[in-house]
Amino acid sequence: MQLPVFTVDAFTNRPFSGNPAAVCLLESDLDEDLHQKIATEMNLSETAFIRKLHPGDDFTKSSCFGLRWFTPANEVPLCGHATLASAAVLFHIQKNTNSVLTFMTLSGELKARQVEDRIVLDLPLYLTYPQALQEVEELIKAAIGDMIVQDLRYSPDTKKLLVRLSDDYERSVLEELQVSAQHFLSAEKTGKVKGLILTLKGKSSGKHKDHDFYSRYFAPWYGVLEDPVTGSAHAVLSSYWSEQLGKKEMLAFQCSRRGGELKISLRKDGRVDIAGQIAIVLKGNLTF
Repeated sequence: MQLPVFTVDAFTNRPFSGNPAAVCLLESDLDEDLHQKIATEMNLSETAFIRKLHPGDDFTKSSCFGLRWFTPANEVPLCGHATLASAAVLFHIQKNTNSVLTFMTLSGELKARQVEDRIVLDLPLYLTYPQALQEVEELIKAAIGDMIVQDLRYSPDTKKLLVRLSDDYERSVLEELQVSAQHFLSAEKTGKVKGLILTLKGKSSGKHKDHDFYSRYFAPWYGVLEDPVTGSAHAVLSSYWSEQLGKKEMLAFQCSRRGGELKISLRKDGRVDIAGQIAIVLKGNLTF
């Protein structure tokens, strides 16, 4: 069997930066166990599977598709960068003629549209709530040692812990922080954290483009030690920083080694638009 596969770098316009995702186009149903085997083989943080919902559907003409995401270890309920990559394959490679694509996913309907040089994702917006330090103290110490925490929040919908570092720190401190995410697994005793976000308020500087906030994201519970650029984490970060900064439009940068930029716009319907650029770096076929 041959299966078309593509690698797309998301949230960047330069190859080999941003966040890579593999995208597979399914002409027909795939044996259930093969999804995970392929994702493990591709060994990227996410492999996305786009499937036709009806026998007469067409990757060029149809506007609604099924979409699933797998890490090398398991299936996940939401992945922003692999959704961006999937829309890029349909818009740029399949030359899909629709202005808006709808994906049926474990997180409900997600929409993607092209706006100038970016693809815009319409994602759920997840609220955060104050989190008691003593519950997660060991996990935070494993992540940042004795660094000063300015705020601590938890998103119950996504099981993500948001750790805001002191405003006194510079972006370079977050970028240079050495994190051993493997240690999080034994340090997290509550069983309720499945992703750790470190975030920092942006500062105006001549050296970098002005960003409203910075972040890094770790998910060893899903087999991803550090994710380069994370749409789903920004569905949490967007609600937090919008409240903190009093802004609906924001520009964010994820400070991983590869790095990536996200343009954020909170919608009136309680969701969030997250826009990013893409670079397609590989086209081929899986043979099995």
